[in-house]
Amino acid sequence: MTRNAFAGDGIEVEAELIAEGLGLPVSQLKDLIRVGAITSRCERGVDEDGGRHRLTFFHGSRRLQLVINSEGRLVSQTTIDFGDRPLPPTLRRP
Repeated sequence: MTRNAFAGDGIEVEAELIAEGLGLPVSQLKDLIRVGAITSRCERGVDEDGGRHRLTFFHGSRRLQLVINSEGRLVSQTTIDFGDRPLPPTLRRP
């Protein structure tokens, strides 16, 4: 099942996938994004990773990384929780 889609210059990801990966209820996701409590970045693969995209979402002490292929299929998903320590700002920069 394709859970993601390319739309123009962007990538659409199901809210449930992001919320689950960050340990949040879906009902809070949009509000947290709107106020800047969840940030993200997108990286396009090159060379042997060509055709793949890595999407990284940050919230509090959690980082969710999704890798999707050119068809929008999820290749890998990783969540890291840094516990009581918030993520350093340098991890949020592209």
